[in-house]
Amino acid sequence: MLITRSPVRISFGGGGTDLPAYYEQFGGAVLSTAINKYFYTILRKRSDGKIQVISSDLRTLETWENIASMSFEHSELEIPLAVMKAVGQSVAVDLFLASEIPPGTGLGSSASVCVNVLKALSAHLNLPFSKYELAEKAFHIARNVLGNPVGKQDEYAAAFGGLNYIRFEKDGTVTVEPLQLDATLVGELEENLMLFFTGATHQSQTILQEQEESTRKDRGAALESLHAIAALAARMKNTLEDGDLHTFGTLLDIGWQAKKRISGKISSSRIDDLYRIARENGAVGGKITGAGGGGFLLLYCDRSDQEAVRNTLAAAGAREMTFKFDTKGAQVIVNDPFIDGDGSAGGSWQFIPYSTATQTAND
Repeated sequence: MLITRSPVRISFGGGGTDLPAYYEQFGGAVLSTAINKYFYTILRKRSDGKIQVISSDLRTLETWENIASMSFEHSELEIPLAVMKAVGQSVAVDLFLASEIPPGTGLGSSASVCVNVLKALSAHLNLPFSKYELAEKAFHIARNVLGNPVGKQDEYAAAFGGLNYIRFEKDGTVTVEPLQLDATLVGELEENLMLFFTGATHQSQTILQEQEESTRKDRGAALESLHAIAALAARMKNTLEDGDLHTFGTLLDIGWQAKKRISGKISSSRIDDLYRIARENGAVGGKITGAGGGGFLLLYCDRSDQEAVRNTLAAAGAREMTFKFDTKGAQVIVNDPFIDGDGSAGGSWQFIPYSTATQTAND
């Protein structure tokens, strides 16, 4: 039996420049961090040649026998089905899928699903994917197999974990640059960030499709805003490396104002009201996570002002979600051959020294 998990992410700046329509012309860059809210896949070996997928979030179950001949169109489980088809190897497994984050919240959950299922299958089949290969294959599945108008940042955040500046070159290559920050500074940044659910999920595909069309047609306002967003991502990176967290918070606000100029669908009266309330009560800056239209409101707020922001947003019906940064990315957390007799498993057993185990038992 295998259990894998992959994180979702919050993006600080550069979102939209990871779409092919933009980076293929200008190159792009995103500053983001993975957080400790995860998608999980439990994989168990079967002996009857079938594949069964159960999603606790979608409350659905499907069983297949010949994946190669199956169509994933109109299936609620299109992502795991597309991953299994793309792997191109015969498998007979049960997959149980569960998430700490519902879909449509702007935290990159769809990419986390794709990366995670791919991580589980690659471990089961002994396919030695690097983190770059894992992210790129997941992006290929989302973009080219499923035909979704997505960018690349979410897959790389889920695969790598950590706080990263991610560059997207014109030829499609990607470089992940972890920020080398003092641990105390990272802790302070983590403590000064707040996430509030706006009460509405979103359909990012419509917003992203509109953004791609505007970029390819070189429409002035949208493209100029994306250029500004790309420059802000680099400034945010430099500001963090300089240890200037307050300026980082102000840049979040500048980036949010630029992002809203891309499309009228990115914000809403509800989002604008929540953001205004937060700013009036001490938040330095913030933005909606993901493509916009709903999901989570990310805020930078000094600890001295957080209680006021928390109380006023709670009164407005916005629920806070606490979080920490994730540094591991997609990983196998259980790999036990005993449970289902899978001889290919067992590669991730962790052995505790006898003295430690004895002391733990006695405590």
